[in-house]
Amino acid sequence: MRLLRTSHLGPTLLVSAVSFFLAVPIWWEGSAFVIAFTVFTGQLVVGWTNDLADYETDLIEERKDKPLAMGTITIEKVIRATKIALFFCIIFSLLGPLGFLGGSVHLLGVGFGVAYNFYFKSTKLSPLPYAIAFAALPAAITLSKSIAPPLWLLFSGAGLGVASHFANVVKDFDRDIAAGIKGLPQLLGIRKSLICSGLIFLFVSLNLYSATNLNFLLFLGIAGAIAIIIFPPRLSFTLLMALALINVVVLITLGTGSLSSLV
Repeated sequence: MRLLRTSHLGPTLLVSAVSFFLAVPIWWEGSAFVIAFTVFTGQLVVGWTNDLADYETDLIEERKDKPLAMGTITIEKVIRATKIALFFCIIFSLLGPLGFLGGSVHLLGVGFGVAYNFYFKSTKLSPLPYAIAFAALPAAITLSKSIAPPLWLLFSGAGLGVASHFANVVKDFDRDIAAGIKGLPQLLGIRKSLICSGLIFLFVSLNLYSATNLNFLLFLGIAGAIAIIIFPPRLSFTLLMALALINVVVLITLGTGSLSSLV
């Protein structure tokens, strides 16, 4: 369980669930489960390398919410688990339902997630890996059927990625500043980062609305953007993840034609 906690289990499971929901309309449930497992292994790699990259900083800050920093799990065990997850990620990406093209795009997204952990996190380009990785997820799924991903789907994925980046950073804002991390959200500050997150989520909802004509998505975008901006910063990331999941579920259940029509 400590190993799973180190992987940032909540977001890892959420992204895996989203991949399943996106895969069902163009595959069947069995293949969708394999795709979700493939994405899960990639998210494990990203999550574990995140804590490995932050290990020294987390030790200094005496983080009580990270097993590595607390010493309840060894760094060797996390490295070994990361290598195993990466092996399965590569095998299932290239030889599973995603196929070589879709699998390669998925691995590109995983690669940018790892690159964020070790490089982009402290640069002004910190949102870039999120945009690419989150756009790569739906792109990999559609490409697995040799279908070019529509722009509205790519923009929605990229937008959710960037919005989650801004929302995720604010809950650890003071710690990041103290550690010398200077990504774009840290340079903008908490208030501006929350505004960016809310407005980008609104853009995503409007984008999905334009593709589905579901009025609920329009309402959710407006209400969600306001909530992200005015809610306490420590709740912003959890709120955004919940809103993103609702967006995807509504898209799949009520706007299925938008995805199934691609097949």
